[in-house]
Amino acid sequence: MEAPARLLASRHLLLVPSKRSFPISSLSPLLRNPSPNPKNVFRRHSSNFSLSSSRHFSNPRNPFLSISSVHLSSHRSVDVAGDGDDRGLGFCSERGPIWTVVLLGWLGAEEKHLKRYAEMYAAKGIRPVRFVVPVRETVGLDLCRRLEDRIERLAGEIAAWCGESEVDGRERRLIFHTFSNTGWLIYGVLLQNFQSRNDIIKKIKGCIVDSAPSAEISPQVWAAGYCAAMLKRGNSSFLETTEGGKLDGRGNKLNTRDMIPALIEMITLKLLELFFAVILLLPYANQRLTSVISTLKDQPPCPQLYLYSSADKVIPAHAVESFIQEQKALGKIVFSHDFGLSPHVDHFRTFPHIYSAKLNEFLRHCCMPMAQKG
Repeated sequence: MEAPARLLASRHLLLVPSKRSFPISSLSPLLRNPSPNPKNVFRRHSSNFSLSSSRHFSNPRNPFLSISSVHLSSHRSVDVAGDGDDRGLGFCSERGPIWTVVLLGWLGAEEKHLKRYAEMYAAKGIRPVRFVVPVRETVGLDLCRRLEDRIERLAGEIAAWCGESEVDGRERRLIFHTFSNTGWLIYGVLLQNFQSRNDIIKKIKGCIVDSAPSAEISPQVWAAGYCAAMLKRGNSSFLETTEGGKLDGRGNKLNTRDMIPALIEMITLKLLELFFAVILLLPYANQRLTSVISTLKDQPPCPQLYLYSSADKVIPAHAVESFIQEQKALGKIVFSHDFGLSPHVDHFRTFPHIYSAKLNEFLRHCCMPMAQKG
């Protein structure tokens, strides 16, 4: 969500759609994966779902994305939270389409933070791709260029994969799962890259938006997200003053040890708000962000699922609900769920079974023929 100041002001802006045409004649090994074994992929309680590949990209200087075939090993028992009805989703059919989900992480997320989501999708027979944006890659002109290159490479890989067919002729389909405004905006950049590729747009069958969006270019939202990423906190405490003294979010008295990091957070937040109040008004930055958000308001005609929380201190619930209403007014098929108490990008960890159930319900809808979606 939260883009850095240098990135916004740079000529090599993250939110600039590439004008390069993507080759589809040769498929990169990043997306050349065998389909998961439908006979073994549902052993949720007896197998460990590990995402690995003989061609795994792990260059520490350029941590790109983790995209790999699904291999099952028996190191330990793992429980992928679900409602016990993964088999009924139909993603493992030997004659059905091949599905890939692109997980676009929040600012500061690491691949390990998306591992459980990847495992959940792998258990359903959907091949996961992880794309993360380290905070260090959003500071400085050179690193911003690297980040732009990574996003462009991701767009190229997706285009190449969509441009070819499975050996057995099965259709390839895409789902995007975005986290916070960072993942949501990157999704918008990808959509801009695909604007001239209607064949790719048609393959997008669903979009899940976790803890987003805030479609307004708000310094407060950007500052809150960037502060959370810098301080490694998913949800700001935002101290409240009462007659009894300082209280934390649960109404408990705070001691001096608790107040020091909270004070640092408050100061950091205020400084970032002042900073983004200037940066987001720069014509170049404002125009690019407006362009991407405009693209996201006119998304592909696929179902959308919004997972958010009234307790989110980074992305206000009213911003998400306002965007949902806008999408419904445009005739989009929209599902949503307010988790109430879970912090920013923490809904799956706080309510794993509800999260998985809502996701399964949405995926069933994505599998339906268009005529039945209504």
